[in-house]
Amino acid sequence: MNFKSFAKQATVVTLSTAILLGGGESFAFAKEKDSRDHKEDYGISHITRSDMHKLIEQQGDSKYTVPEFDESKIKNISSAKGYDELGNLINLDVWDTWPLQNADGTVATYNGYQIVFGLAGDPDRGWDTFIYMFYKKVGDNSIDSWKNAGRVFKDSDKFKSDEQNLRDQAEEWSGSATLTSDGEVRLFYTNRHGWDPANGFFGKQTLTTAQINVSEPSENTLKVDGIEDHKSIFDGDGKNYQTVQQAFGGGDYSDNHTLRDPHYIEENGRKYLVFEANTGTETGYQGENSLFNKAYYGKSEAFFRSEKSNLLNSPKKDLAEISNGALGIIEINDDYSLKKVMKPLIASNTVTDEIERPNIFKKDGKWYLFTSSRGSKMTIDGIDDEDIYLLGYVSNSLTGPYKPLNKTGLVLHQDLDPYDVTWTYAHFAIPQEGSDNTVVTSYMTNRGYFEDHQSTFAPSFLLNIKGDKTSVVKDGILEQGQITIK
Repeated sequence: MNFKSFAKQATVVTLSTAILLGGGESFAFAKEKDSRDHKEDYGISHITRSDMHKLIEQQGDSKYTVPEFDESKIKNISSAKGYDELGNLINLDVWDTWPLQNADGTVATYNGYQIVFGLAGDPDRGWDTFIYMFYKKVGDNSIDSWKNAGRVFKDSDKFKSDEQNLRDQAEEWSGSATLTSDGEVRLFYTNRHGWDPANGFFGKQTLTTAQINVSEPSENTLKVDGIEDHKSIFDGDGKNYQTVQQAFGGGDYSDNHTLRDPHYIEENGRKYLVFEANTGTETGYQGENSLFNKAYYGKSEAFFRSEKSNLLNSPKKDLAEISNGALGIIEINDDYSLKKVMKPLIASNTVTDEIERPNIFKKDGKWYLFTSSRGSKMTIDGIDDEDIYLLGYVSNSLTGPYKPLNKTGLVLHQDLDPYDVTWTYAHFAIPQEGSDNTVVTSYMTNRGYFEDHQSTFAPSFLLNIKGDKTSVVKDGILEQGQITIK
């Protein structure tokens, strides 16, 4: 165990000891009741402060640690080429990716190919964020086997729509893709507007969809042949999920609004999108009052009082007040339009405003829900800016309640300097048919940090799932970008 991990665990032990012994002025203060104290879970599951403190004690356990990778073997994606604003051919960064999946989450095969969609762009222009399509033949697992079909959308595609919301799109952010029952490629992604408050643009994020037409014009080559049915689906309702106007309409831009990363699933013939969001006014909104809600802390009264006292006197208090991250769900119609807005599956009030890239699938009759998150966005003492997490939860029902995997929710942890080439993020667990092992993909290397290293497919690795427990499989490292084990 490294010194940093030991120091974090010591923080938790010290807190636990204070609670047990009841000593010290801060604990005496914590015992005082406040008229604002209340308990309201809004009928949804929560990532609690208690669980996050206990999670720190698990860090350093190899079962939950992202494997170490050999920097000397890491390669850029050779086909990830594009053009800068002057028309020069350049190497692109490639970060968040997602495979074309079947309705059950397993990797789909399209005419003998595996397809991955990913965000890519110019390393020197952070706003150059668009979706590209990569593909390879089934059975070819080398990173060099991935070919690049180029951008999915043309710049002109958004202007073919009558929707002003689409016409105002500035960037394309993460999502998911499914191979439909009639063999079509259906993409879900995030339409992100620009940031220009003076002209009413606050970076609005909208769950969006399109059919992607794909052909094979020559042997071993796929091509994007345009799009159809390009349309918006959902951008918040205010009650269940915060809207961009709620976040920024009052002129305060300190909030971190999220409504993105749509992940498609089916259950009993019905279609759903699970997505990253923030809670709305009827599902536990942000604000100082949230700091007094026992449901956000955990079951122990002693922990609630002590932790609340610490938080109220913490430099992270203001951040905790606006921390109301959520993994939301909507039902959609067969034509992929909005059918029903549902309550969040889980929320992270007072813990963090950002639980990203939801990933959900059914295995052995249980629903497994995963989300990526950064320590830099969290408000928990003992978690620092370099901590990276994949958190996981399990339920007997799609709509919950969800309980934390491994007792705390910790599935994967990495603690590396962001300037380490082997730094990874956006971990994504892909179920494998007939196996308890999933393939975990991610991207490696922060974009724009190095001259000779682009953000690239990280080496994949195996994660075993059984019941309410997970573990990283020893010696389970795979090829960069590998998405199946068969």
